[in-house]
Amino acid sequence: MSAGPGLEFEQPLQTLEAEVRRLETDAEKTPQQHEELRATKRRLADKTREVYAGLDAWDTVRVARLQDRPKFTDYVELVFDEFVELHGDKFYGDDRALRTGFAKLDGMKVMLVGHHKGKTFKERTECYFGCAHPEGYRKSMSKMKMAAKYGMPIVCLIDTPGAYPGIGAEERGQAQVIAESMLLMSKLPTPIICVVIGEGGSGGALGIGVGDRVAVLEHAYYSVISPEGCAGILWKSHDFADKAARALQLTSKRLQELGAIDDVIEEPLGGAHRDHYQMAARLKQYLVKQLRELSEKPKDQLVADRYEKFRKIGQFLDGGAA
Repeated sequence: MSAGPGLEFEQPLQTLEAEVRRLETDAEKTPQQHEELRATKRRLADKTREVYAGLDAWDTVRVARLQDRPKFTDYVELVFDEFVELHGDKFYGDDRALRTGFAKLDGMKVMLVGHHKGKTFKERTECYFGCAHPEGYRKSMSKMKMAAKYGMPIVCLIDTPGAYPGIGAEERGQAQVIAESMLLMSKLPTPIICVVIGEGGSGGALGIGVGDRVAVLEHAYYSVISPEGCAGILWKSHDFADKAARALQLTSKRLQELGAIDDVIEEPLGGAHRDHYQMAARLKQYLVKQLRELSEKPKDQLVADRYEKFRKIGQFLDGGAA
């Protein structure tokens, strides 16, 4: 798969990919054509490595938003087995932006929670492009409590621009329910792994982002606000989104350097959108390894370590008396 339109830094790669496809269509190739194909593939790999090594923060945001990137439903199919979806929050409704359900991961029973952005326009509008309402977080809390009751680990896949900002969502307690979800996750006596697979936007991401391990895919981002939102507040224009992205320190590498996340999961060369299967295999390998390690910890130690991990995030300076 290749990237969609609009990423100017991808143009040289798309040109080389088209050339590779042209050379591969010849059923009977001469030795010279075989060598030309190999040379073109080498040039493509080298150029892809060069381009993606030089991405800035705003480029990373745009890659994270690509429609071709694997979504929650792709990982359900490629990483997990026997997914059984659980619906409803037992209070208001069934939010489609947050999906929950039982699944198996390498034979281990887990509770899977994840943002669903949708693939078709109809799906995307039904789930508000991955922006969950309060009933979505109430649903996920209910299912996470169930997981803890039955001793099942929890896996959260985060991919949202942010929680839904509409009046109805605010009236139904959006901010409070996100805070309650974070509080609950900090205390659940079962292993929790959270992975940002695309966009990790603001409170919408934090609402299912408290875990024993927090990881971000290499070309995903995790931020307190969207670059456009930050630019609108600071510079009164979305035109400064690229400047805001750099200021927000939202890339996976920088987040790990700051101690805000535990791990960066490497993506296939050229991004997850180029090879869903390889990306899924890497995600599965990470999840299995971490769950096996966490499952060996006593429950009280698990919760205590989780608490300490989040308490240590950030820097505090004591300036003394003025």
